[in-house]
Amino acid sequence: QVQLVESGGGLVQAGESLRLSCAASGFTLDYSVISWFRQAPGKEREGVSCIGNSDDNIYYWDSVKGRFSISRDSDKNTVFLQMNNLKPEDSAVYYCAAETPSIGETLICPRLRADYWGQGTQVTVSS
Repeated sequence: QVQLVESGGGLVQAGESLRLSCAASGFTLDYSVISWFRQAPGKEREGVSCIGNSDDNIYYWDSVKGRFSISRDSDKNTVFLQMNNLKPEDSAVYYCAAETPSIGETLICPRLRADYWGQGTQVTVSS
């Protein structure tokens, strides 16, 4: 059974940091593109970051560029999102999502769709 489980959210003050984790089971993250999305109340879902199957296949949306960092631990089958210098506008439910390529297909970040989604983790940044 394919499953993505996010963790690491919480309540922090502006300027502080959090590290989100996205642990996968039922498939290998190394062969998939993993994206982080977020959605705040009353707003549309937006992209945050994306990591493909190589170190040069990484993307950050402008709103988090320079503050967030995405990485992968293959041994743990987990993707991390390090969030530094958090701002109140970063408050949202954060979701990780996986998209698996078809045979012979190469997926390049950023991605706007996914095959599998996690349940989300809440991040709240107070001013």
